[in-house]
Amino acid sequence: MAARDDLPAMPLLDRLLYASASFGGNVLSRSRDLWLIYFYAPPPDADIPRRVPVLVLGALLLAARVIEAFDDPLIGWWSDRTRSRWGRRIPFVLFATPFYALFAALLWTPPDPGQSALNAAYLFIVLEAFHLFSTLSGGPFESLLPEIAPRSQDRVSIVTWQVFFGTIGAFVALVVSGIIVDVAGFQAMGVTMAVLAFASRYIGLAGAWRHARRDVEPARIDFLQAVRSTLANSQFRAFLPTFILFNAAISLLTSALPYWAAVVLLGGLKPEIARVESGRELALQLGPLEFGVGVGTAVGLLTGAAIVVVLASLPLVYQLSVRKGKAWVYSRALLYGSLYMPWLAFMGFIPGVDPFLQALLFVAFIGVPMAAVYTFPNAIQADIVDYDYLLTGQRREAIYYATQATLEKIASALYPAVLAVLLSLGASAENPLGIRLVGPVAGLACLLGLVTFRAYRLPDQVTPEAVQGRGLSVERA
Repeated sequence: MAARDDLPAMPLLDRLLYASASFGGNVLSRSRDLWLIYFYAPPPDADIPRRVPVLVLGALLLAARVIEAFDDPLIGWWSDRTRSRWGRRIPFVLFATPFYALFAALLWTPPDPGQSALNAAYLFIVLEAFHLFSTLSGGPFESLLPEIAPRSQDRVSIVTWQVFFGTIGAFVALVVSGIIVDVAGFQAMGVTMAVLAFASRYIGLAGAWRHARRDVEPARIDFLQAVRSTLANSQFRAFLPTFILFNAAISLLTSALPYWAAVVLLGGLKPEIARVESGRELALQLGPLEFGVGVGTAVGLLTGAAIVVVLASLPLVYQLSVRKGKAWVYSRALLYGSLYMPWLAFMGFIPGVDPFLQALLFVAFIGVPMAAVYTFPNAIQADIVDYDYLLTGQRREAIYYATQATLEKIASALYPAVLAVLLSLGASAENPLGIRLVGPVAGLACLLGLVTFRAYRLPDQVTPEAVQGRGLSVERA
């Protein structure tokens, strides 16, 4: 079924329930990203023991990431070919979610209290099990979107709410998780985040349950042919690089924020408003009040400013997408990013303006393109799946979402390498060249994404007539 706005609207409550699952997904992923390396390989002066040597930990995480990337297309292909009384997606979500949450909690319970090979083996096995069940639950869950929301407007509504709930989840992961660690320890934090993710995924499934189609004929295509035909879709090829490049830009900027905070901000505030007490902490003086600020606090304030702008931008992004279309808003976000991000190189150079205030304002408005890049990929992917149906006569949502996830994960291994090269050009208070070049490089990534996206021509309502009107073929292979 193609996206059509002449069909009955999906009830708001069900849209909200389905979208709310992004809360739990972000709670779990962001808290894991924030704390896992620190938990297993803390710095020497930390009050917890080291459990795995840091280089071994890095190798384990890289290997797990590479292996994980190849789970997605196999599971997507399997889901597309499944036949059951609950449809093709629900059985995966229903039965894999408990194990997804269980192994997420077990990440924080290594068997040896000290550093040992046993801990390294335990982490790798549990991490691989977590990734497997995360894909078994999450891939089919995301693939529900095109079939539960055949109307383009409902898709945009759902993905907009997904960004909202996901942002709240990121706040819980980045702020509340630290409080739980301080009060009750890492194990309590891990269990709390796992329970929230478990409950959130099932609540999301409840919103999709009665809308999930049971009458769709399973795809009948072998695995290699499924992957080849997915990559042969011209509109998928036009969209996928933009998604990867845009995420690369945001990831580069996010990864560089601690360096901005430590090198540029903590060393660059004016003496009359800041007193540097050590290499890692300062005290901000606002009138009679004095606030201690470290790298973590500074990064939290910067990311918090961007999150506020993301949330504030969502109503505008939604309204523009309804009036102008998803692709129009997405391409303008790419253009905005390519023009705005290079100016981050001059953050702190404006005379007469406090450098920290400059940083807050500069970083905050990255939230505008972020609102679009986090909102539209799933909805655009749903349109591409509808186009594939016109070409093949088969509903193959899962293989598309899985192929996108695989290529994104492989590409994500390159972001740290690019950042490392930039930082090698200068990452000190005396020579911050590499840090300042992150903004222009991120802007270049957005520009390349914009150029690639020019080949994307699908309308919001993917019908044979509308597609042919854009000059695209609908002849079945």
